[in-house]
Amino acid sequence: MSKTERLDSAREGAPLVREVKQAMTGFVSEFKGFQDEMNMKLQKTEERLTMLDRKSQLAARPRLSAATEESAPHQKAFNAYLRSGDDDGLRGLELAGKSMSTAVNSDGGFLVDPQTSDTVQSVLHSTASLRSIAAVVNVEATSFDVLVDHSDVGAGWATETDAQTETDTPQIDRITIPLHELSALPKASQRLLDDSAFDIEGWLASRIADKFSRAEAAAFIAGDGVDKPRGVLTHAKVENDNWSWGSVGYVASGVDGDVGPGDAIVDLVYALGAQYRANATFVMNSKTAGLVRKLKDADGRFLWSDGLAAGEPARLMGYPVVVAEDMPDAASNSYSIAFGDFNAGYTIAERPDLRVLRDPFSAKPHVLFYATKRVGGDVSDFAAIKLLKFGTS
Repeated sequence: MSKTERLDSAREGAPLVREVKQAMTGFVSEFKGFQDEMNMKLQKTEERLTMLDRKSQLAARPRLSAATEESAPHQKAFNAYLRSGDDDGLRGLELAGKSMSTAVNSDGGFLVDPQTSDTVQSVLHSTASLRSIAAVVNVEATSFDVLVDHSDVGAGWATETDAQTETDTPQIDRITIPLHELSALPKASQRLLDDSAFDIEGWLASRIADKFSRAEAAAFIAGDGVDKPRGVLTHAKVENDNWSWGSVGYVASGVDGDVGPGDAIVDLVYALGAQYRANATFVMNSKTAGLVRKLKDADGRFLWSDGLAAGEPARLMGYPVVVAEDMPDAASNSYSIAFGDFNAGYTIAERPDLRVLRDPFSAKPHVLFYATKRVGGDVSDFAAIKLLKFGTS
């Protein structure tokens, strides 16, 4: 083929080459767009899967508190205060007007963050003491009043033509429960506080809760009411047949220093009024529970039955049993078993806040944390609680 013929052939094929190049360019462009679109979809899918996985992990994780985004600044500032004593963050929140999240300095210390506070409260409520079955109220004042109506308002049947008689005036009694300061003083070394891996808030919450729960449990049973709650067993105790308001009625077991036969438990149950028995609970310590577990009825059946599921309380004659170690051991004329509707019979009043004051000077090289809360307790319905006396009369 001559040179002229080759040039003519090239000119004729040039449009085809251009079309092929254009087609390839368009294909590459479309493929790149398709590739970008697929990558974007894969990225969005991966983000959704990550989000779902995070949500499932959060849902499965036990919730320690009701802390929200609003409480996050306080939690961070409180953590800094515990570790280094830097209170600028807490004071900054106070100046910003977030008074619910910061301390009132005149009261001493700073309010703990919601997570620590809720952790302490959850431990206190789960502790085997009267708190788990009593009425618990939050108050802002220094005391809490319970009003008790001793008599029913008069009522009667009448017809339209009968003369109406005036009903009796109810007799109201007032029980005042003062709040007392409960404190704990855990300490930690500064080296431990400087360790960022150390969970300072979790450690502090567990220490405070342990001290508070033991002090409360003892006071709710045997507190004398002087700078502490008044316990159930410190009120006057009289034989149930001679019971009157202001005292706690008891039933004798019939055996000095022992629980006696199963009949004593039956007598104790029915010494309590029917209106209280539906929500009643037995309270005793472990040693007494060991004695009661051996009791049988006339047909040889045990009066005690263990819970059917994990975490469910044991039952005595069908009523739940709270094992509170602060109840007295079996001894001559001891009041080792209580039975009653404690939600009606005993009231715990407390301030909802918990304060912590950091003291780096008194116990060098350790740092002391002075934690305080205000709590009170007393019998609020003397008819709702009965005792079993380990004696003959």
